[in-house]
Amino acid sequence: MPAFAIARSIPRPACAVLGAVLALASACGDRTATPPATPAADWCRVDRQEVEARIDTLLPQMSLDEKVAQMHGSGLESGWATSANERLGIPSLQMLDGPRGVSQLSGHATAFPVGMARGATWDLALEEQVGEAMGVELRAKGGSVLLAPTINILRHPAWGRAQETYGEDAYHLGRMGVAFVRGAQRHVIASVKHFAANSIENTRFGVNVTLDERTLREVYLPHFRSVVQEAHVGSVMTAYNKVNGRYCAENAHLVRDILKGEWGFDGFVESDWVLGTRSTVDSALAGLDIEMPSARYYGAPLVAAVENGAVPEDDVDDAVRRIVRAKLCLALDSDPPVKAPDQLETPAHLALARQVEREAIVLLKNERAALPLDRATVRTIAVTGPLADRANIGDTGSSAVNPTSVVTPLAGLLANAGGVAVQHVVGDVSTPENAGTLADADAAVVVVGLTTLDEGENIASAGDRKTLALHAEDEDLIRTVAAANPRTIVVLEGGSAITVESWIDRVAGLVMAWYPGQEGGHAIAEVLFGDVDPSGKLPLSVPRAESDLPEFVSDSARLEVTYGYDHGYRWLDHRGIEPRFPFGFGGSYTSFALANLAIAKPTLGPDDTLQVTVDVTNTGTRAGDEVVQLYVGYPGSAVARDVRTLRAFARVHLAAGETATVPLRVPVRDLAYWDVASGTWVVEPLRYDVNVGTSSRDLPLAGSFTVRGA
Repeated sequence: MPAFAIARSIPRPACAVLGAVLALASACGDRTATPPATPAADWCRVDRQEVEARIDTLLPQMSLDEKVAQMHGSGLESGWATSANERLGIPSLQMLDGPRGVSQLSGHATAFPVGMARGATWDLALEEQVGEAMGVELRAKGGSVLLAPTINILRHPAWGRAQETYGEDAYHLGRMGVAFVRGAQRHVIASVKHFAANSIENTRFGVNVTLDERTLREVYLPHFRSVVQEAHVGSVMTAYNKVNGRYCAENAHLVRDILKGEWGFDGFVESDWVLGTRSTVDSALAGLDIEMPSARYYGAPLVAAVENGAVPEDDVDDAVRRIVRAKLCLALDSDPPVKAPDQLETPAHLALARQVEREAIVLLKNERAALPLDRATVRTIAVTGPLADRANIGDTGSSAVNPTSVVTPLAGLLANAGGVAVQHVVGDVSTPENAGTLADADAAVVVVGLTTLDEGENIASAGDRKTLALHAEDEDLIRTVAAANPRTIVVLEGGSAITVESWIDRVAGLVMAWYPGQEGGHAIAEVLFGDVDPSGKLPLSVPRAESDLPEFVSDSARLEVTYGYDHGYRWLDHRGIEPRFPFGFGGSYTSFALANLAIAKPTLGPDDTLQVTVDVTNTGTRAGDEVVQLYVGYPGSAVARDVRTLRAFARVHLAAGETATVPLRVPVRDLAYWDVASGTWVVEPLRYDVNVGTSSRDLPLAGSFTVRGA
C-alpha cells in the first residue's frame, strides 16, 4: 500500500467487468458442486446473532448516501480512516500497515524482523506471538485494522517487496499467515494482502498477469484460502495488478466468485491505496466493499450508479453489512481502542523481536569450525563492511516502521563480546593499517547486503532488484578480507536470495540475517558467539545463477506477463538444476539424524488424513532446533504435477542426545488438483510418494501410501 503516493496523479484506465460467473465448488475430491462453506467469524468478540440483528435494524434506517459513505476512506486520523455515522452510532475503521510492525505514520513502534525473516523461522507459535504483539500495538495507537500479513508468492527473488512476504511455497505461506492472523485478531482485524498474483513491483499499477486456472488455484490462491477459512481473517486487500485482463479490485472471478462465494468469506474487501480502484460500476459489481483511501470512484459516483440502476442497491447493502459487521464484531462502538503509549516497544515486545531474529538467522556455510566464535579462544575480532554499523531494517515504503532505537551488528557484537576485543575497520581495507588489523585478528566479520536503495516498494525505495548479486564493491571487499584472514565470516542482510558464486569458496562462514529488526544486532552477535544455536531454514531457493530461475520481467515496455505453474524449488526440481542453497536448508552448531518413518495407514480415502511420524535425534553436543519437512510426490498422475511439494513441517527443540517422535499430518484433500474441464478439485486414486528430511534436497526418509477411489 503506497501511503506516500496519495497525491500522485496517474491515469486510471477503465476496464469492463469479468464475463460470466462460473459455478465452481470449493470442496475437493468429487466432481459435484457443493454450497460455499461459511466460516465461523471467530474474530467476532460479541454474539454474532446480535450483530446481524443490529445490522438488520440499522440498514433500513440508512439513506443511500449514508450507506455509500461507509464504503470509502475519509482521510488520516489514528490511521487511514473510513467514515463513522454518528446518527446511528456506527464507528469508523482506522487502518495502518503492519507487515513488520505498526506503520511509521503513527510514530514509534516495535520493528520486528521482516516477513521473510519470520518465514525463515518456520515457527508458527512464534509468528502467532508476533501477530498478537502487532495487534496490541496497533490498538494502543487507536487503530482497528492491521494491514497485514503479506502472503504473496515469492515467484522470483528479484521482487522488490520480497521482504514483506514469508517465502516461495504456498503451503508454508498459508501456515505462517494463519498463525499471524490468529494472533493479531485477538485485538484487531487483520487484512491479508495483496489478492492476488502480486509478485512484481515496478509495473504493479498496470501489469496484466495471465495464468491458467490450474496455476491460479493451486499456486497463487491456496494460502489465501487457508487464511480465510482457517484463521477467519476479517479483511482482504486487493492487489494493484490485473489478473487475466481485469484489475483485481474489479475482478469478479477472484472477489465475488472465489473469495466471497466458494470460500464463504464474510469480512470486507478493501482496495489497495489510490490506484487500487479503477472504476465505480465494475468494482462494485465485482464485490469491492471499500475504496481506499478516499472517494474517487465510490462516494458520489457510486450513489449515481445505484440511482441510475447500474449497480443494484442490494450490492451496496451487502458491502455495508460486511463493513458494519466488522465494526460491531470488534466492538468498536462499545469498546473502542484507547491510545496507550505504555503498550509500545515494551520489554516483552523487544524480547520477542530479538527471539524472532535468533530463530531467523540461517547458517549457510561453516568450514573449519569457523563458527561459533569461542570467547575462550578468540581474542580479537575485526568487523567491517558498509552495513556493520548501519540501522538497516528494511524498506522505507508503506511497511516502514520507526523504532526508538536500532541495535546494529557492530553494536550487538560490542555489547555481547565479553572479553573479546572488537575492532571496527572503517574505510579502505587495503591500507596498511587496516590490512594489518584484519590479518592479525582471530576472525574477521564482514557485514554486507541490500538496503532500501536496492529493493523495496517503488515509491520511496528502489523497487525490483536489478541483480541477485551483491554490489561489485561488496564482493571485492569480501575477497580482500578473505585474502587477509582465513577465518572470514560474512553476514548478509536483505529481503531475499543473494547469489554468492564469485566469493563463496573464499570465506569460512556465511550467515543470512535478513532485515533483522530493531534488536537484530544482539541476535546476530549471539549466534556468532554461539550463545544461540542457528536454526533458521531458507523459505526460498538460492540459485547459483539468476538464469537458473524463471524469467523476471518488471519493465514498463512489457505490461503483460505469464505466470507458469513452476517457480522456486519446484522449477529447479523439474529441470534437475542444482541450487546453491535449497529451499528449507539451514545449518546448525549441533547435528541431527532422522529415522523410523512410519505411515499410520497405507491406504486412505479422499476424506482421510495422512498421519506420519518420524524420530528425530540430536546427535550433537548441544541443544538445538530442527525443522522436519514432509514432501509429497505424484508419480503416475494424469496431469503434470510437481516432482514433490511441501505438505507438512514441524519445528522441534532437542537437548543434546535427545530423541523425539514428530507427528506430521496431511489432509488427503490437500493433494487434489484443479480439474479445469469440470471446475472442481479432484483427489486422484493413486500411489503417492512421501519424502521426509530437512530441506527440499535432503530427504533421507521415503515411503508411500495409496488413495482409493471415492
